[in-house]
Amino acid sequence: MGEFIMEKDLYILGIESSCDETAASVVKNGTEIISNVVASQIESHKRFGGVVPEIASRHHVEQVTIVLEEALKQANLEPKDLDGVCVTEGPGLVGALLIGINAAKAFAFANNLPLVGVHHIAGHIYANQLMQPMEFPLLALVVSGGHTELVLMKEHGSFELIGETRDDAAGEAYDKVARVLSIPYPGGPHIDRMAHESDGAIKFPRVWLEKDSYDFSFSGLKSAVINYQHNAVQRGEEINPHHIAKGFQDSVVEVLTAKTLRAAREFNVKQVIAAGGVSANKGLRTSLEATFKEEGIPFHVPPLKLCTDNGAMIAAAGSEMYKAGVCSDLSLNGRPGMELLSWNNK
Repeated sequence: MGEFIMEKDLYILGIESSCDETAASVVKNGTEIISNVVASQIESHKRFGGVVPEIASRHHVEQVTIVLEEALKQANLEPKDLDGVCVTEGPGLVGALLIGINAAKAFAFANNLPLVGVHHIAGHIYANQLMQPMEFPLLALVVSGGHTELVLMKEHGSFELIGETRDDAAGEAYDKVARVLSIPYPGGPHIDRMAHESDGAIKFPRVWLEKDSYDFSFSGLKSAVINYQHNAVQRGEEINPHHIAKGFQDSVVEVLTAKTLRAAREFNVKQVIAAGGVSANKGLRTSLEATFKEEGIPFHVPPLKLCTDNGAMIAAAGSEMYKAGVCSDLSLNGRPGMELLSWNNK
């Protein structure tokens, strides 16, 4: 695979529809956001306490053409000005994925453009490249509703999974604890706010697993919080939700920070990045920033608008795939259980 030589600016359209955001973006040279349009569905799912796949798919059908056209309008570009179309291939909700994929395939076919299927987590990682260059080897802490992973990257397109969740992901645990505390969806931001407002904390366990393991487990912590709340109610004791929120968040943040630091030291990385929706968490960001400042390792996390799902992150990752000559054809299909595999096999 030959090295890509940039002879002109590269304009890539990115489309994201893996869960409950319909998004499209145009990114220049894999690093500069020209437009970034997101249609959120939070209000539609709030009354159900979580994402309803069928409702999500229906909203994607209604919004995908609108956000795509708006992204081109804001970028002041025509389809002929683009070099390629990238879209989330997986993982995600299969119905939701298929809406974005079929829109991308139709757009690519109609405008004779290359098509690139992108892994959703690769997109979250590459959201960091929209803010500053990636320096290798780097360690990425991926934290979201469905993923908690430590990924080592030695070069562009090289992903080595060194740690992952064995049960509940961090974001999933946040949502389940929020429901027990009767906190509205999405629960994560509310728990983060409550933790910072709290004047005390319930001491909950830290789950470290085996001595050398970089894996995570938050199911036991979630159960400990739920049992504490249920037992207090059965005894007629008054509980302080803020103390529970802070105790829960302290446990999650301590484990994530400690394992990320240990991995960064072992693999002698030049940079640590955070990615995914939970990387917007103020408590986690503060802990990671302070830890790696003291350690002397550069740490970066995207601004809040790039932590949650968006088209720019897909375009950023897809730009690197395009430059590496990795493209898809019109048989591209949704892959809800898609693994994060390296596309650079040098």
